[in-house]
Amino acid sequence: MPAETDSPTALAKAPFGLLDRWIGFWAAVFELVGALVWLGKDTASWMWRAFVVRKVRIGSSAITAQIVRVGVRSISIVMLVSGSIGIILALQTSPTLEQYGQTDKVANLIGVAVFRELGPLVAAIVMVGFAGASIAAELGTMVVGEEVEALEAMGLNPVRYLVVPRLAATVASLLALAVISNLTAVFFGMVVGTTALGIPYDLYVSNTIAQLKMSDFLTGLMKAGVFGLLLGLIACYNGLRVTGGAAGVGRATTETVVQTVIFVILSDLFFSTVFYAIGWT
Repeated sequence: MPAETDSPTALAKAPFGLLDRWIGFWAAVFELVGALVWLGKDTASWMWRAFVVRKVRIGSSAITAQIVRVGVRSISIVMLVSGSIGIILALQTSPTLEQYGQTDKVANLIGVAVFRELGPLVAAIVMVGFAGASIAAELGTMVVGEEVEALEAMGLNPVRYLVVPRLAATVASLLALAVISNLTAVFFGMVVGTTALGIPYDLYVSNTIAQLKMSDFLTGLMKAGVFGLLLGLIACYNGLRVTGGAAGVGRATTETVVQTVIFVILSDLFFSTVFYAIGWT
């Protein structure tokens, strides 16, 4: 008897099944984007009220605790990864530049690549694994333990007390971590350049300073702020919509890491394209 998948009915349904999956995928994407926009609007509303309305306060101690938790504790990992990136760039670019007698231009390449692109991106990727999954798991556990329902029962808004401190912490932390990542990568690139590659220290520093512009620093910071915003929104959204107990918490952490990495890369691509189009490169 022929297999069921070879039957005319199954062959006829196959294209429609693929179409259904494709439509379902894009429906899920638009649902996620819409939910993030709505959560961001609600969070911005509460932050605005905290600045304007005296009775509405967002606890600074809660924000500080989250900055320490997701930002300060990520510094060592960011420095390790960024320093490695700086060393790799110096070692990988020097052979090609040496063929043209331009080994000292290693400083120029590392400075531009790190400040414009790799510094904020490395900091964001590290924070996704270190802080994003942690935020999603924490909020998911609170949902499973009915702590969020308890807040709502007491008339307390979960966005105000749970999302705002974490979102503010991810944005502020990623801005600071991007600067640390930039300086660390450039420093270790300089160490390798001046020791292993024989570039004079004064020449390396002067090349770096001459190459970098304020736009390089500002574009990197702009990307870092957006990356932090995306990280906080996605982590909080996935954490607050957990269902299914411990298994749901596991799914939320996995989805947070995957979705944040994708959104960070796509937003990086968008900004790089816009900056190139307007000549801000």
